[in-house]
Amino acid sequence: MSDNYIKVSGARERNLKNINVLIPKKEITVFTGVSGSGKSSLVFDTIAAESQRQLNETYSSFIRNRMPHYGKPDVDSIENLSVAFIINQKRLGGNSRSTVGTITDIYSVLRLLFSRIGKPFVGYSDVFSFNNPAGMCEHCEGLGKIETIDIEKLLDKNKSLNEGAIRFPTFEPGGWRITRYIHSGFFDNNKKLKDYTAGELELLLYPDEIKIKNPTPEWHKTSLYEGLIPRIERSFLKKEDGEKARYGKEIEPFIVKQVCPHCHGTRLNDTVLSCKVNGKNIAECTDMQINELLDFVGSIHM
Repeated sequence: MSDNYIKVSGARERNLKNINVLIPKKEITVFTGVSGSGKSSLVFDTIAAESQRQLNETYSSFIRNRMPHYGKPDVDSIENLSVAFIINQKRLGGNSRSTVGTITDIYSVLRLLFSRIGKPFVGYSDVFSFNNPAGMCEHCEGLGKIETIDIEKLLDKNKSLNEGAIRFPTFEPGGWRITRYIHSGFFDNNKKLKDYTAGELELLLYPDEIKIKNPTPEWHKTSLYEGLIPRIERSFLKKEDGEKARYGKEIEPFIVKQVCPHCHGTRLNDTVLSCKVNGKNIAECTDMQINELLDFVGSIHM
């Protein structure tokens, strides 16, 4: 039998009836037929499943126990079988936490590699996941990107607080959120923002919960002052069920999405990124082209 063909004998998986077939290797082969004729049963449930099962058997028991398990398909024999790369016949349903690496399981294998031989040891494979609180960047929560507020769009500096200088929804004159600023005693509410000193503008935008010493009589005694940026981010951006859902379209023009300045898009925290194999951390490996990654993995000698 020539090594140029995959020989399938007695395939009976699902709706197949003792199918025998020769499939040429190193060529594109198309399987066609009406629905229910057995195309998927032969390609995915028989050939690809057996290829994956045989590949998994080459790993140690430690790795096999952490990978998907494939049973032996109902077939007499498959000869000259190559390693199969399986692409499911469905749309990827992932979300903002999904990557090519997580969907294809390549990332899972890299996590195992770094947990076994990476230096210094920082934890087991789950720690290398940006979906795990122990491994994710705490600033972007493992997303690699952050949302923040565009200050130039947020403020109309030609207006005062009383005139509606804050353009963000629910901060308009008469709205309850603006009272935190006009009753703080920090600002001249009729002064246009373009005339604010750098200190005044800093005070309007950035403080994070400070006690007010000389508020106006309207100020609630137990309240803390919070700058516009942390207040908007806390109420509108960081809560899945927060105000963002209610005011989605109104808020969107004020939001800027950018690469996380802390993890630089790697999604991982500093502890995980400190673990390296041959001078590379796991984020640097996932940033490689596939041929570069193959060369890198091939250079590892245990």
